[in-house]
Amino acid sequence: MPGGLPALRSHHRGGLEVLQLLRTDPRAQHIPVLAISANAMPSDIKDGLEAGFQHYLAKPVRVDELMHSLNFALDLA
Repeated sequence: MPGGLPALRSHHRGGLEVLQLLRTDPRAQHIPVLAISANAMPSDIKDGLEAGFQHYLAKPVRVDELMHSLNFALDLA
């Protein structure tokens, strides 16, 4: 993928690491990022939102919550 973000394609990365890469790349800083995680403690959610995720969804994901989060992210894009 020419012109893509090679650091994201090189190997498997965790969500926080991908978020940090996106936020440091001027081409990707505007991309809204949603977290979907099995880590669902209130402190996990708070930490994720403070790190910069627009929404934080806990697994199992409810379809209505996912659709709300996607609509929110698309409005930001």
